[in-house]
Amino acid sequence: MTRHTPAFIRARDSNLSIRSMAMEQAMMASRTSPLSNDGFNKVDARELKPEAFTKPYCEFMTENPTVFHAVGYFKETLTKAGYKELSHRDSWIGRLEPGGKYFVTRNGSSIIAFAIGKAYKPGNGAAMIAGHIDALTARLKPTSTKPGNNGYIQLGVAQYAGALNETWWDRDLSIGGRVIVRDPDTGKTTVKLAKLDWPIARIPTLAPHFGIGMMGHNNRETETVPIIGLDNSDISGAATASSEPPLGGVGSFAATQPPKLVKLIASQIGVQDYSTILNWELELYDSQPAQVGGMDKEFIFAGRIDDKLCSWAAFMALLHAKQDEDEGIIKLVALFDDEEIGSLLRQGARGNFLPLTVERAVESLADRDGSTSFGPGLMGQTFANSFLVSSDVTHAAHPNFTQTNLAEHSPRLNVGVALCVDASAHMTTDSVSMAILDRIASLAGTINQRHMIRNDSRSGGTVGPMLSSAMGCKAADVGIPQLSMHSIRATTGSLDPGLGLKFYKGFLDNWEKVDKEWRP
Repeated sequence: MTRHTPAFIRARDSNLSIRSMAMEQAMMASRTSPLSNDGFNKVDARELKPEAFTKPYCEFMTENPTVFHAVGYFKETLTKAGYKELSHRDSWIGRLEPGGKYFVTRNGSSIIAFAIGKAYKPGNGAAMIAGHIDALTARLKPTSTKPGNNGYIQLGVAQYAGALNETWWDRDLSIGGRVIVRDPDTGKTTVKLAKLDWPIARIPTLAPHFGIGMMGHNNRETETVPIIGLDNSDISGAATASSEPPLGGVGSFAATQPPKLVKLIASQIGVQDYSTILNWELELYDSQPAQVGGMDKEFIFAGRIDDKLCSWAAFMALLHAKQDEDEGIIKLVALFDDEEIGSLLRQGARGNFLPLTVERAVESLADRDGSTSFGPGLMGQTFANSFLVSSDVTHAAHPNFTQTNLAEHSPRLNVGVALCVDASAHMTTDSVSMAILDRIASLAGTINQRHMIRNDSRSGGTVGPMLSSAMGCKAADVGIPQLSMHSIRATTGSLDPGLGLKFYKGFLDNWEKVDKEWRP
C-alpha cells in the first residue's frame, strides 16, 4: 500500500472538518446502534462514518469502569443482538449450526463471541480479533481495613500492573467490581456487580513546601494509601467503629473490610445481611467521565483507554459485520483479562480459552455435518485457513518528547489503525500479514499507518505471539494510537474508535475474499 504523506492527510481532512463531524455526531450515533434495525450488517465498512461512534464509545467507557462491568455490558448487548450464551460445563454437540451466533465467558472477566457463516463447512477458517479489557488499577487487599491515622480512614489497596504511579495522585477515585453473595435461603452463590457513582477515595500529594518530591521516588505501600473518610472519635470520646461488633460477625469477610464501605456496597447491590457477602474483587478507578476535548473536539480524554479502545471497536465491528448467505467462515472476537500482568491465568490469552473455544465449535459443527470426522487434522486445516488480528493500543507520535518518535513509524491520531512491527518478534506482524491487512484496508476505505519503536527503546508485548503460536494461524498486530499509555487518564482521537471499527469490520467481512486471492 502507498504510504500516505502528511500533506495527503491534511488534504483529505480538509474535505470535512472535525467541527462539522462533531455537530453531526449525535444524529449519526442514533443511526448506527448495532441493536437497531438499521441495515448496517448489510453495508460495506467504507460506508460507516467514524464520527458516529465517538459518543457511544465515551458512554461505554464511563459506564463500564471495571473488567467485570465491561463483560457484563458485552453479554447484555450480545444477547439483545440475538447471540446465544454457551456454557463451558455443557456439551456443545448439537447446539451450534451455520448461521448461528454465540458467546462464552470465562471468570466473568473474559469473553469470546462468534458468528458462524451460513455457508460454513468443517475445515473452513476463522477471522479472529483478539484484545484485552483489563487495565491498570488498584485492587482492594483481602483485608482492606487499616488502623486509624490522624483522623483519616484509609483503604488497603494493591497495584495491578503499573498502577499507583504518579498519575494517580490527587485524582477523584471511585470503587467498583464484583461481589460474591450467598443466598441464605437457597444456599446458592451468585455474583453481583457493584459501582459507586461518586468519588470516595483520593491519594493526596504532599505540598512542595516540605521538600519531598512527588515524581518517581515514593513508596507505593506507605505513601500511596487512599483516604476514604474521616473518624475523629478518638478525640471526641464517641464510640469508634473498632469498639462495635464486627459487621457480619466475627470471622466473616465483611469484618475484614471498612464497615462504612461494606454498608455502601451492600446497599448498592441490595444485600441486608452482611454475613452473606463471601468475598469481593473491588478496585479503584478514575471517576471522571470519558469526554471529547480540543478546539474542534478532535480528542477523547478518558481513563482505561488501554485497552477498552481496540476491544470496544472490535466488539462493535462483530455486531456490524455482514451476514451474507454465501459466507463460509467463522467471525470471532476474543477479549481477555490479565494482559497487563502477562496473560498467565486461565482467563488470560496464554490459557486455552481461545484455542479450546474454536476447537469445541468446530467439533460441534463437524458432528452436525456428519460427513467430516473431527480430529487434529480438521483443526489443523481450520487454523491454516484462519487469520488472527491481535489488537492492542499503540503509541501515537508524541508532541513533546519527539526524541521517542521514529520517523515514518509513529502513527498519528484520527488517521487510522497502525500495523505494529517488531524485529525481535514481540509482535506477530510480518510481510505477508502486512500485505493482507493493507488489502483489507483498501476494501474498507481506511488507512493503515505503521508503528515501530526505535532501536534505543523497549518494546511492549501483546497477546498476538502467544495466540498465533498456540494455533499456528497467520497473524498481525494492529493498534489504535493513543497518548499517555499507562497513565490513569489518556488521550486518543475522537475519530479513532470509529476508524478502528471500520477496519475491523472490513477485516471480518473481507478475510474470506482476501484469503482466496492468496490461494494457487
